[in-house]
Amino acid sequence: MESLAQKGLQPDQQEQALAACFKEDWSAGGQKPKRILLPVRSLQFWIESNILLVLKLAPFDRRDAQLIPAAGSCTDCPKRTGHNKLLFSDLGKLDACTAPSCYAAKVEAHVKATIAAKPKLVQISTAYGQQKEGSPTLPRNKYTEIRPDKATTKEQAARPEFKTCKYTTEAIVSEGLDKGELRKVCTEPTCPVHHPKPRSQKVADDPKWKAEQEKQRREQAIANTIGIRTLAAISAAVPVRLMKRDLLFVVERLASLLDDNRLAVVARQHGIKKAKDSDSIAKLFAAYLRRAEESVLGKVLVEATILYVATRHNPSQVLHDAAIVYKVDTDAIALKVKQEFAGKEKTQTVKRTVAKTQPKAVKKAKAA
Repeated sequence: MESLAQKGLQPDQQEQALAACFKEDWSAGGQKPKRILLPVRSLQFWIESNILLVLKLAPFDRRDAQLIPAAGSCTDCPKRTGHNKLLFSDLGKLDACTAPSCYAAKVEAHVKATIAAKPKLVQISTAYGQQKEGSPTLPRNKYTEIRPDKATTKEQAARPEFKTCKYTTEAIVSEGLDKGELRKVCTEPTCPVHHPKPRSQKVADDPKWKAEQEKQRREQAIANTIGIRTLAAISAAVPVRLMKRDLLFVVERLASLLDDNRLAVVARQHGIKKAKDSDSIAKLFAAYLRRAEESVLGKVLVEATILYVATRHNPSQVLHDAAIVYKVDTDAIALKVKQEFAGKEKTQTVKRTVAKTQPKAVKKAKAA
């Protein structure tokens, strides 16, 4: 490996580059980490990312000697790789700056000069995180950048960043990656192209959408009820075979694998409910299992097994397979659940009709 000094790095840069040659490994334990030497390509990558700044990508005019008078122009600077091609022969025709602090200062001066020339120019940040209070720079979530290239597919053409609008304006990156570059952005929060309202706001008052949502909720509620009834029917068909000690051992460990929602389903099947919010279903269920008879533990074992397997496979198929094993008539359960839901809906419809007609009857009585 060439020495860092031979590569044209300044003393402070040499220290940073030397640190980039190693990584710390804490896996062996102890108070101090083990230093591991990284491959040469790691150092090359670090230098290219932090030291060798490609001048043709600079946002400022490389020939401008007045941008920072003390630094002069980049074309006459001895710190660029193009000034000493023999030392940086491995870079070929690539001309890069080896003085990051000077490069950064020129970028900062370029940003200030550009804003001074165009006071109304929008300032944006490409960095993540919140902006300081009172900062004129817009964070990432306050603008949409318009891509300069054209869409190559229909899918791209439909995306907002490939479209322009009447609010499209020029902006400069004043913070973050690509600082100093000019971009096209939309900052108008009411723009229907780049800041469209969420679909929920557009269709919330649409009767068809409301009806469809209600239909989906009803179907999901029916499916959930059918599933719970089927699980209960399967549980009722489970015979007593294992000893209580064995059943308790298996059930307790299987129950610990269930998430809170599935554990609550099993608990409700056996009448276990929280008396107050601070109660733990897991603790209440564990106490219930220790008091339960063998027949109950057998049922819980099958229930918990079905719910656990359903987390890794198709829940409907798992329940269907279990129903076949225990000869549960799922069609009869589904029919009964649907009839119950239809009855509830009929009752609610009657109540709503009565509620609407009552005010009219009261008005007529007062008028009489």
